[in-house]
Amino acid sequence: MMNYKYIVLIASLLFTSLALSAQSDYEAENDGWLVSLDEAYELSQETGKPIMANFTGSDWCGWCKRLTATVFSKDEFQSWADDNVVLLELDYPKRKSVPEDIKQQNAGLQQAFKIRGFPSVWVFDLDKDEAGKFNINAYGKTGYKATVAEFTDEVDGFLGN
Repeated sequence: MMNYKYIVLIASLLFTSLALSAQSDYEAENDGWLVSLDEAYELSQETGKPIMANFTGSDWCGWCKRLTATVFSKDEFQSWADDNVVLLELDYPKRKSVPEDIKQQNAGLQQAFKIRGFPSVWVFDLDKDEAGKFNINAYGKTGYKATVAEFTDEVDGFLGN
């Protein structure tokens, strides 16, 4: 009986440490994308670039996977993004674990932008009020595009480029 208690305790500690490790190791599916709105806001303030948020279901949404394959994974897109926007990935996976703070952040942004389908890509600026709450200045929304040129041309139209 005593051994069982130790096994349960060790298993519980192991699970807790793995969960904490998973939280600190959580990264975007796409290279160069941030997962924290606060980090994206800070970088946006430093660079003067708007935030481009990709609302995605990375492990279940076929159109999201296609957008990544045909646009976000291409060097041409990465080069354009480096010059024009701060990239923020807001993921709503079904099989992948997301830290609770990121889950809550993403749920709040999904509600704020009235996201009903994936992929949805919004381009926006943020301002923080004195209470530390964000105010959104949205430029525009897009979704799946078959090529980098189609995608970036549409976003350039929002930005007046």
